[in-house]
Amino acid sequence: MTHNDIFRRIRFIFNFNDDTMMSIFKMADATVTREELSDWLKKEDQPTFKELADENLALFLNGLIIKNRGKKDGPKVEAEKVLNNNIIFRKLKIALDFKEENVLEAMTLAGFPIGKHELSAFFRHPDHKNYRKCQSQILRNFLRGLQIKLRPDVVNAKTDAPVDDDPN
Repeated sequence: MTHNDIFRRIRFIFNFNDDTMMSIFKMADATVTREELSDWLKKEDQPTFKELADENLALFLNGLIIKNRGKKDGPKVEAEKVLNNNIIFRKLKIALDFKEENVLEAMTLAGFPIGKHELSAFFRHPDHKNYRKCQSQILRNFLRGLQIKLRPDVVNAKTDAPVDDDPN
């Protein structure tokens, strides 16, 4: 799952328009143009497609946390230069203020139930003996579960896939 895929899915799940997306970046003290945003949202086979860098996705997720939870006191949180699925998963969990039960519910809605111990392994420090790398399948199913929960009106009942009404 590419960063662009994640970015597009988040936009769809929360039904964000371009202005909202740009304001989320601004909350993380980043400025993006409508053209950059448009290029990141395009499919890989389109000529003006641009790959979304780790730092840009981290800035967006940091902005999403601020949008949903408010600005944190203290020093500004720096965006990670390198992202992995574990970090993305954790940032989404924080942004949504999800507890363990909420994440497990989303996974079950997606038809991919997991156990509490398996879930907690994704959020451990990488040096911890029970740390587990989050595979794309886990993140994809979490996003699918979010979509089913938050946008049930636009989910195809047969495939749980979004109804593709986005021309990009």
